[in-house]
Amino acid sequence: MPRWFNTAGPCQADIHYMLPPTMRLPNMDRIIEQRNYFVIHAPRQTGKSTAMLALAQQLTESDRYTAVMLSVEVGNPFNHNWEQAERTILDAWLDTASVYLPQALIPTIDWEQAEPGRRISFMLRQWAKVSPRPLVIFIDEIDSLQNETLLSILRQLRDGYPSRPRAFPQSIGLIGLRDVRDYKVASGGSERLNTASPFNIKVKSLTLRNFNEAEIAALYAQHTSDTGQIFTPEATAYAFHLTQGQPWLVNALAKEIVEEMVTDPTQAVTVEHFQQAKEVLIQRKDTHLDSLAERLREPRVRAVIEPMLAGQELGEIPDDDRQFLVDLGLVRRDPEGGLVIANPIYQEVVPRVLTGGTQDSLPHIAPTWLTGEGELDGDRLLEAFLAFWRQHGEPLLKSAAYHEIAPHIVLMAFLHRVVNGGGTLDREYAIGRDRMDICLRYRQTTLGLELKVWRDGRSDPLNKGLEQLNRYLSRLGLDTGWLVIFDRRSNQPSIEERTRTEKHQTSTGKLVTVVYA
Repeated sequence: MPRWFNTAGPCQADIHYMLPPTMRLPNMDRIIEQRNYFVIHAPRQTGKSTAMLALAQQLTESDRYTAVMLSVEVGNPFNHNWEQAERTILDAWLDTASVYLPQALIPTIDWEQAEPGRRISFMLRQWAKVSPRPLVIFIDEIDSLQNETLLSILRQLRDGYPSRPRAFPQSIGLIGLRDVRDYKVASGGSERLNTASPFNIKVKSLTLRNFNEAEIAALYAQHTSDTGQIFTPEATAYAFHLTQGQPWLVNALAKEIVEEMVTDPTQAVTVEHFQQAKEVLIQRKDTHLDSLAERLREPRVRAVIEPMLAGQELGEIPDDDRQFLVDLGLVRRDPEGGLVIANPIYQEVVPRVLTGGTQDSLPHIAPTWLTGEGELDGDRLLEAFLAFWRQHGEPLLKSAAYHEIAPHIVLMAFLHRVVNGGGTLDREYAIGRDRMDICLRYRQTTLGLELKVWRDGRSDPLNKGLEQLNRYLSRLGLDTGWLVIFDRRSNQPSIEERTRTEKHQTSTGKLVTVVYA
């Protein structure tokens, strides 16, 4: 039977390329043997459900436990009706048990005889009593529940904890996107639980790591084994660079390439194919990337992403909020220090999403920057940008999604119009860099830009900007570039009046056009 790269739901070994599903889990045997309750949280589509389904199957097949993964997602529509949620969840649990457990281990329990608000704990008590082996339950999608429905289930699990393993599950794992403290509960004016209680019986909060480069190579080698189509070593290394091992991205890129772009298995998959596939995924806005982009509107996310894009320090942001973005998989902690966007693909998705509304607001702009042969003319592009900025900059700044980086958003929206259909924009930004670097590629032309902001109380950033841009241009192998300084100081003249250009040379003789905007 042919196999495919999977981008939707848990993997199935007979039809999907997949690595051993439990290899990225920590030592679960000890946790379960010690009768511990725990939380496993990781970003969406990283393999949590696949791993826990496999672990439950392994535990059951060992003849030591009755283990099954159950979901509470069916209770989500009833977050404001905890009694209906409870009924719906229990019905689904019995159905799931009948599918995944051997006949001798399937429970037959009339949970309706229990009082509402006690039916979850009643079901688990009776199940543990009748099971010929210790009961192990993994509860998936736990953070799909909110408010009283969530609190009721957590309290019932805690209430039964002292009775384990004779009259309650020996071990319970809660599986979701976030740690317990970030479960959504409308209580006390907070949108979050802000505490491990009422599940303070957990012994550990665990996460699932991404693939490493060797594991990506092993996954892609399965396709080679089945079809003969190879991924060059450079392509595999580049796949790791683009994704940093995020499992959905690793699979989505390969799926796009082998099913749509390079369908001839005698043709090798190269770095260029991954570059093209990256653009396809970003432009197509697949569900995974779209759901990630939706998060950018949340205040807790904006508080981190906005200064990161501007290259500023984070300031006084609570540790819980920083960890929240790590748990979402949107950022990661760099081994060299600080938070960075999780991978280069997300690094492109974030600014593209933020510029989307501004791009839609742009007026018609004639492509006066193109030569008769369709190549990009840098001087004409500068003239077109200055005219655009003087005429449209002020109103567009007011409409930008993130106020602190509104000038960046407007300029990027303009540049997206320039490269539309014929080029690419690559961006580099990070906390504390005090700038954003942009590389515009259009056919035979490459343009390097650096964006800086001149704020109240700061000196002219020209000299520092020239030094930074000099290094960036050297990396790109360019001798010329733009340094764009957005003057955001108070009481400045209008954009039309203050926008001007100057020519400067860097310490190594590179010619820089400085735009004060």
